[in-house]
Amino acid sequence: MADFNEYPPDLPVRDALILRNHTAAESAHAVVPYSGTDLARPQLGPANPFKGSDEPSVGDKRKNVLTGRAEETFISEHTFRAKHRAVERDGGPEREFVGSKRMKEMAREVKRGREAKGSATVADGEGAYLGPWAKYKNTRWEEVEVEEGGELGSDEEEVEEEVVGSGTVIRAPEVNLQRREEVEKQGEETSVFEGGEEFDYLGRGYLHVPQDLDISLTKEVGSVTNFIPKKVVHVWRPHGRQGSGSAVTSLRLFPGSSHLGLSGGADGLVKIWDVYRNREVLRSYKGHNKAVTDLDFVRAGGAAGRRFLSGGFDRKVRLWDTETGQCVQRFNVGKTPHVVKFNPGSENGHEFLAGLSDNRIVQYDSRAGNETVQEYDHHLGAINTLEFIDDSRRFMSTSDDRSLRVWEYGIPVEIKTISEPDMFALTKSTQHPSGKYVLYQCSDNSIVAYSSGSDKFRQNRKKAWRGHNTAGSAIGITCSPDGQFVASGDTGGSVCFWDFKTCKLYSKLTADSSGGAINCVAWSEQETSKVFTAGAKGEIRLWD
Repeated sequence: MADFNEYPPDLPVRDALILRNHTAAESAHAVVPYSGTDLARPQLGPANPFKGSDEPSVGDKRKNVLTGRAEETFISEHTFRAKHRAVERDGGPEREFVGSKRMKEMAREVKRGREAKGSATVADGEGAYLGPWAKYKNTRWEEVEVEEGGELGSDEEEVEEEVVGSGTVIRAPEVNLQRREEVEKQGEETSVFEGGEEFDYLGRGYLHVPQDLDISLTKEVGSVTNFIPKKVVHVWRPHGRQGSGSAVTSLRLFPGSSHLGLSGGADGLVKIWDVYRNREVLRSYKGHNKAVTDLDFVRAGGAAGRRFLSGGFDRKVRLWDTETGQCVQRFNVGKTPHVVKFNPGSENGHEFLAGLSDNRIVQYDSRAGNETVQEYDHHLGAINTLEFIDDSRRFMSTSDDRSLRVWEYGIPVEIKTISEPDMFALTKSTQHPSGKYVLYQCSDNSIVAYSSGSDKFRQNRKKAWRGHNTAGSAIGITCSPDGQFVASGDTGGSVCFWDFKTCKLYSKLTADSSGGAINCVAWSEQETSKVFTAGAKGEIRLWD
């Protein structure tokens, strides 16, 4: 590039710029080669095997087999078999057109097999209007009428066969209907007595409340003053093997006397154990093949504690005889029962509610068999808690839809719905002994109280118990029988005690040094400071 110092000092600036640009253009044109040898120079870099060329050495790389280009790749045995069966069933590319015609013909056949939509002028009976709800006629099987008292034996069932394109014969698995019927009738429920002596010297079973102890277990519940426990006095490991126990998912005490404890574990077993005498496991109830979700004793009248309910992830609710271990009834609820609750009233003490994972609350009568008496289906999420109030004439329910609903027992329409924008899911519940409040474990690491003693069902904003971690887990809570204290577990392995009136955190005890969640807490109804805790470690601890 030319320098301005090359031009005379008296030359105008505009003329100097023009001269400089002209000089730069000449220099640029001077370096461009136009020789024929440069234009015919071969291309540099690797050749593209997929780009056509006149040279045979490059063009031949487009095809390495006669029909095109094949490359090696890896395919699993499962994928190969699936593709192979698809080709045998539907054919390859040459049968693609034929296969599409076949699918269209099948669609027309299904449409022709649909029932008539009916006339809009006919409301009921033959030719009634069905419209888009008209059913399809299923041609895959035929209905077989079986005479009353008759049944199809295993040898009478026809075994279907399917022949694929390769000639392989696939036989349907044989079903032993007789064995299936026997299993359904007898069930797979078993019970084993594991204690030392099943009866005492008078022939009384372990349900009998002991009378020869230092304390009376027949006092009125709530008649003694309660205190906060300080230390562990005994540990049970009823679930799983010693040293590697299975998590305890539910814990209940015998109603009224609390001389027995009932626990359900993730191993699917329910076990009952003694609290006062030898402190041993008395009986195990085996029926659930998946983890137990909830337990509840019968609480009505003289039958209190004689039977109990157990719900599990196997989508069944079972009614057990506490003393004999017999499974009295099985209820196929269809979905996972998160909570089961007997009606504590004397009039309907044989009925119970089950809160399911499909947003429904179903009501059963233990005397009527596996038939639903009533259904409450207004919730929009899985049911978490159920609590009977107002002398069992009403009950309150909470759900994952972050709402609380109040129902008249037996009427499937709620009388009150509480759903605020700032509400969290309420996962566990317990009633205060006064009957005026129901306490709920909230997912924002707090315990809240809702009034239940009058027609004004609302949250008591002045009462909230905090200081523990419960978010993401269903942590159990309980109240002392005299209503003075509130106790709750913790996801960090602690047990917390608050004052009910002042909501002050009095004590926080470490129940699991390994940090496992404590999800079950129960307070003895007869003693002053006996508290039971259980959790993910599988240990049931007695505090005093």
